[in-house]
Amino acid sequence: QVQLVESGGGSVQAGGSLRLSCATSGFTYSVDCMGWFRQAPGKERERVAAIYAYDGSTIYADSVEGRFTISQDNAKNMVYLQMNSLKPEDTAMYYCAAAKKYKSCSSSGNIGYWGQGTQVTVSS
Repeated sequence: QVQLVESGGGSVQAGGSLRLSCATSGFTYSVDCMGWFRQAPGKERERVAAIYAYDGSTIYADSVEGRFTISQDNAKNMVYLQMNSLKPEDTAMYYCAAAKKYKSCSSSGNIGYWGQGTQVTVSS
């Protein structure tokens, strides 16, 4: 079955960096889009970054543009999120996500598979 397994979360001070990893396996279709979403307590889940398979293009939330970088290693079936200049408002559970067949990562409703999540906590 499909598995998305995140790792790399933790606690850091503001200004620090973390790299999240997502190991993927078991897909029965070609995934057009992989993404990272996050959800803070009391808030809705939001898309942080996405990467598209057909041309490697990326898209970021305004709040992380210039600080976060999403990348993908197809040979290793891995997706990464490099997070630099972290802020306390980046504190959340971060989820790796794979879009449904032929879908983008534009919203949670387009996501077919989720990882279990990895916690990121940024202290001031």
